[in-house]
Amino acid sequence: MPIRRLPEHLVNRIAAGEVVERPASALKELVENAIDAGAQRIVVRLTSGGIDRVEVIDDGCGMSAEEMALALERHATSKLPDDDLEDVETLGFRGEALPSIASVARLTLESRVRGAEGWSRIVDNGDLVVEGPAALPPGTRVVVDNLFAKVPARRKFLRTPRSEYAAAADAVRRLAMARPDIGFTLEHDGRRNISVQPGETRAERVAGLTNRELTENSVVVEYQRGTAKLEGVASLPTFNRGVADHQYLFVNGRPVKDRLLIGAVRGAYQDLLARDRHPVLALFLTIPHGDVDVNVHPAKTEVRFREAGNIRGLIVGGLRHALDEAGFRSVQRPSAGALGNWQTEPVGAGAGQSPTGAPTAYPRSYQQDYRQGGAFFTPQGPNADQATGQASVWDQSPDYQPAPEGRAEAAEQPVPDATEHPLGIARGQVSETYIVAEAEDGLVIVDQHAAHERLVLERMNRAMAEGGVASQGLLVPEIVELDESACDALEERIGELTELGLELERFGPKAIMVRATPAMLGGGDVKGLVTDLADEIAAYDQHLSLKEKLDHVAATMACHGSVRAGRVLNVAEMNALLREMEVTPHSGQCNHGRPTWVKLGHGDIEKLFGRK
Repeated sequence: MPIRRLPEHLVNRIAAGEVVERPASALKELVENAIDAGAQRIVVRLTSGGIDRVEVIDDGCGMSAEEMALALERHATSKLPDDDLEDVETLGFRGEALPSIASVARLTLESRVRGAEGWSRIVDNGDLVVEGPAALPPGTRVVVDNLFAKVPARRKFLRTPRSEYAAAADAVRRLAMARPDIGFTLEHDGRRNISVQPGETRAERVAGLTNRELTENSVVVEYQRGTAKLEGVASLPTFNRGVADHQYLFVNGRPVKDRLLIGAVRGAYQDLLARDRHPVLALFLTIPHGDVDVNVHPAKTEVRFREAGNIRGLIVGGLRHALDEAGFRSVQRPSAGALGNWQTEPVGAGAGQSPTGAPTAYPRSYQQDYRQGGAFFTPQGPNADQATGQASVWDQSPDYQPAPEGRAEAAEQPVPDATEHPLGIARGQVSETYIVAEAEDGLVIVDQHAAHERLVLERMNRAMAEGGVASQGLLVPEIVELDESACDALEERIGELTELGLELERFGPKAIMVRATPAMLGGGDVKGLVTDLADEIAAYDQHLSLKEKLDHVAATMACHGSVRAGRVLNVAEMNALLREMEVTPHSGQCNHGRPTWVKLGHGDIEKLFGRK
């Protein structure tokens, strides 16, 4: 077959295949053009997720009629003042966006330079339809109608309008983060979903576009090494999500998705987060233009660094420095709701005291031991007990509390024989996280959260195999606020989630109402459960059913419904957990692959103490 030149319309369609993959791709190119044009406000309107219509309006510098004609030719651009591709300061520079979009859609381009008349050009799938004067304020308006309407092979691969909208909203969100000095508005099917004003601080813009709670659960990153500078906002380890889709990375103001940067973030948090949890952050890297190649991908979503190792070290070091500076904030503290659950006994002799005169935070047996001058604490000196005729230090200062002491719990039933159980008999709890049990052949330490997580997952799997998971209605339905795309993803799966015992209902554009949860979860963290499920559903292909991802979805539910670290268990509860572990398959590891228990044999313990 002889070599031939391809016709112009086919060349344009091939270029469009590289640049315009979906409506979000076209939208990204148009918004980048508006930013490069010096716009202060950008309005985006979408219909059917951008499949039927994409409209971008800006108040930038505008174009003359001659410039508009040139802009619709391939490889024509105003963003390279010279031929130096290594010193690119604008977002777009290839000159392919407008002609590529116009070759696979009906493109309406209207623009006006300040002090001049407006002009309009309409191109339908590569053919100029009409041009002439247009009435509009200074700036540019671009409308893309019926993307891929005449390229059915491409159009049939587009996803549902909700999925396409989610991708388009993510593109706008990333560009809006990069430029807090510009106002952005996003409307979908006539409803405004994103509206941010110009002049916000970077931290305010990031929190407004991700999660308002990020403001109180994040650290500011400011770190410089040589000519490279890292800035941004990073969440505390305790404020995390189930997928890594909430990590926004920028290089010289350009949103990118780079493996090197994502790996550096993972390395910075590696010993602060579980492997299946991810931080929420927005990092802005500024380096000399000559140290990064932005021309390695047609859509400009990937970059190549001259000194990749130095960039990785900068990100890891910057994040570590910011998290270390946070100090105690990096450790989760009890919530106000948890502290409010503490209840005191009726006030007797004085405020904060029980009728015996002792602080109510300690059990009566402890108070009685104190009164009798028992082994816990024997009053002496000027603060002796009233039995000696002098005032007790507890009566003098209701806020005083002696140092906590170990206390054996009274046995209500005979203690089981450790020889009858492989995991032994519970003897206590350490750090309100680990159960210590005595077995016939050694000492067993159990991670209560990891163990119970596996038990709940196995119960859910058995329930699904037997016909469905029983649900338990909430006395008061709980409202969980999410972004619209997350609500859309959950709404599409309401029927499948109901089979798993989770009953949801749409509650406005940006909220989900939870009416019931799986009964075996016992309530749990409803908000965290729904948030993580929304993340996971958005992360895997929409054509997969939840049953195909049952293990993953059920594992997420089990995690939020299991006994949490930090919960005090009594002896009966600890033994019940051990007994169920002994008869449950796979109970030796949690849903994330970590061990649920370890054993120190008698020989190992003797070695620790030098007896062997």
